[in-house]
Amino acid sequence: MNKYAMCAAILSSVIAAESFAQQLEQYDYWAPQRAMVQRGQQAVFMCNGLFTSHRTLEQVFRQELAFLRNPVGTAEGGDYHVDWERRAVEVGTPDSTPVMRAVFREGIGCIILAPDQTLADIDSLPELTLPLPAGDAAQIPWPDGDKITQQDLPPTIDAVALQAASDWAFNRPSPEQDTLSLLVVYKGQIILERYAPGIDMTTRTRTWSTAKSIASTLIGMLVDQGQLSLDEPLDLQWLPTVGSPESDPRRNISLRHVLNMTSGLESIDNNGMEYATGSGLSYWAGASSVKGALARAQIREPGTHWDYENYDTILGVYAMKLALGGENTYAEFPRKALLDRIGMRNTLVSTDRFGDFVLSSQVYTNARDLARFGLLYLNGGQWNGEQLISQDWIEFSRTPAPATVGQGGQYGGQWWLVPEDRTDVPADAYSTNGNRGQFTVVVPSHDLVIVRRGLDYGRQGFNQWDLAREVIKAIQPY
Repeated sequence: MNKYAMCAAILSSVIAAESFAQQLEQYDYWAPQRAMVQRGQQAVFMCNGLFTSHRTLEQVFRQELAFLRNPVGTAEGGDYHVDWERRAVEVGTPDSTPVMRAVFREGIGCIILAPDQTLADIDSLPELTLPLPAGDAAQIPWPDGDKITQQDLPPTIDAVALQAASDWAFNRPSPEQDTLSLLVVYKGQIILERYAPGIDMTTRTRTWSTAKSIASTLIGMLVDQGQLSLDEPLDLQWLPTVGSPESDPRRNISLRHVLNMTSGLESIDNNGMEYATGSGLSYWAGASSVKGALARAQIREPGTHWDYENYDTILGVYAMKLALGGENTYAEFPRKALLDRIGMRNTLVSTDRFGDFVLSSQVYTNARDLARFGLLYLNGGQWNGEQLISQDWIEFSRTPAPATVGQGGQYGGQWWLVPEDRTDVPADAYSTNGNRGQFTVVVPSHDLVIVRRGLDYGRQGFNQWDLAREVIKAIQPY
């Protein structure tokens, strides 16, 4: 081969290599699972909208399902079926994607079934028949109950500015920000309570990740009692099992790591995969939430990198389950340890079909119950003179995870913190934060709790710190 032919051959090889290098993996191999997950989402949204929130089909399609890009059918009908007697919803037809089903269970809310299950499996699903606390909440004074004595606004509250804050929350410039309710508690008194049309004080909606702060509170109770430790390694049976557990790098992950979202485990719920695999399969397709959480690989040193993952919360909740022991003790723990003791009678903590709490997202409640939850923290963990959660735990909850310091400092122990670069909101404020605009903001320096519930959709963007700024404008100096 002469030198010209050789050069031509080399050039041809380079061009071919560059051509291969420029190939893009554009095909969505997860498309069938995304379709299954979306049907499962619709089944859960419809089931809870109808049987947990007691809303109409028209309301469900207009608001709950606005989150979905292409819901199946309309309020007038379509490829779905509502079984009113069994309080169940089936979405889809048995074509290339399975029919997905969700069923309301007493004391829990709606549970998503696996694709190979039918409504004949309802009786095998978990339920909680624990009686509610004695008494009629309507006759029990706030905050233990819902009886409100009409009072004038405190003299330090500017009524005009308070109304302006309310209008700011409801009259959003973006139609994608859909405020359902706003409740402001100042020095223990409800000074503002407002609901959108079709919503009232009894309406329960999904908390999304506001549930994580409730999960952390329950876990903190066991830490306070010495049944769990923040800094000892989690004693979990990681998946897949290995011949020598001592060599598994995940053995060094602690409760602090998972609550700070710094476990170092593989990221699954990000990068466009949250509605194709990972925790999405337990939320919307009937997979085990625990098995998925236990099956992630270690890719970083624990504590060195912040990565917001639903499965980290699930690991903490599973550690709580193991510490509690029996299934009944675990099933009743949220009610007996927390909810019933502070008057959260309207709150349902949901499980997967295996009976494991999906406390990373699936709690259904109303604005007043979340205000009670905020008051527990505002009052230093005390309720009616009883210390339910320690000051130490509250301090952990509102201390920036070390991996976030200098990088925004926006996350503590399953609570969100005022970002480091904000100066228009008191630095001591902290907040729950759930998808579609679920916020419970605690501002200790102003003796203030703010609850905003929403059914935002699309790009969303409602900011709880902006809301806190607007509400604080109504509080006049002493």
